[in-house]
Amino acid sequence: MNLNLNPNTIQIIATCLFIVAIIHTFSTSVFEKLSHKYPSHYGLFHLLGEVEIVFGFWALVLVLSMSYLDGIKNATHYVESQNYVEPLFVFAVMVVAASKPILSFANTCINFLARLVSKLTPLQINTVIYFISLSIVPLLGSLITEPAAMTLAALLLRDRFYKVGLSTPLQYATIGVLFVNVSIGGTLTNFAAPPVLMVAGTWEWTSTYMFTHFGDHATLAVFINALLVTVLFRKQIPQLGADFVEANDEMPFAVILVHLVFLAGVVVFAHYPAVFLWLFLFFLGFTSAYSKYQNPLILRESLLVAFFLAGLVVLGSLQKWWLQPILESMTPTIAFYGTAALTALTDNAALTYLGSLVDGTSEEFKIALVSGAVTGGGLTVIANAPNPAGLSILRSFFTNRAVSPTYLLLAALGPTLIAAICFRVVRF
Repeated sequence: MNLNLNPNTIQIIATCLFIVAIIHTFSTSVFEKLSHKYPSHYGLFHLLGEVEIVFGFWALVLVLSMSYLDGIKNATHYVESQNYVEPLFVFAVMVVAASKPILSFANTCINFLARLVSKLTPLQINTVIYFISLSIVPLLGSLITEPAAMTLAALLLRDRFYKVGLSTPLQYATIGVLFVNVSIGGTLTNFAAPPVLMVAGTWEWTSTYMFTHFGDHATLAVFINALLVTVLFRKQIPQLGADFVEANDEMPFAVILVHLVFLAGVVVFAHYPAVFLWLFLFFLGFTSAYSKYQNPLILRESLLVAFFLAGLVVLGSLQKWWLQPILESMTPTIAFYGTAALTALTDNAALTYLGSLVDGTSEEFKIALVSGAVTGGGLTVIANAPNPAGLSILRSFFTNRAVSPTYLLLAALGPTLIAAICFRVVRF
């Protein structure tokens, strides 16, 4: 395999910092322990222990290095030339999707469906709700986008189950299935999943094409993953407090409708930051005017996730020199498994984008590349753009407020294998 690598100094530094950032994401618990061991430096160590800070921090180091080596003007031009639409969109859609009226509407729909299923089966209502939260809600990501689906599912799981109390194995099993199912659950359309969005226009993939080539496999994998974790941990799923999050506080339907319109508007104009941020500002005004129907908006969590993704953009853009040659050398089969593994180390949207730059690829290679990228999207926090959103919502319920990257990887391996089988072995 001849990669013909000839990186410049900046690219080498960027790759070294990228590797350091990856190691850092696996070491955040160490910094949290240091913050308690050295209370005089608590602020610094606690900051470095925040997963959402990692890539933004090392992106800053990169920009400072570029300023020193290449001048402030060139460093500023590089930062300005990057595309930050995705971090901005994730910020806006997280805040809107996590608003109280949206959650009230989602809970009403899920509770209705769960009661219907529990009446027709011997299953308890919370067991059904757990299954729905890990299956139907991730599949909704194909309509409301993956970041919105991740936010909604994580909040539902938080309020219904994590707050009640889960064993450590169930905590990790749940978040592992959630990350994998959201990653593959957005592939039923051509606009909802970031790795699909990166190639849909270039390869002229329509939503019909996505549904017929990816949707059936993804849906099967999502339901199998959700069913397996529900069956395996059925005795540990909390059954008390079934109506814990059902109270709507007499939420007016008009308020819910306005919030749904705002959510739809942000999703429809996801590629036009001037428009969706304009809508978002109107949304903030509306929530302020009708504050009695609101909970505190998750602005801090959303900003941290946007910061994480923006840092990933700045660092990840300079990895093309080694990633693209590797992708060019792959056969379709190797592309699937290789991309599934590589996406654990970098954002899957970046991988598919680089793959779209490779000329003369077959349709089989394109399908293998994208399906591999979404299959591996749950293995780490950085593998898929919505993952940091779910992490920020659920992290506080884990030991020391930290989700172990190693345990997350292990928890996601089973669901990832199921997804791989559904995409590569199952034929419809």
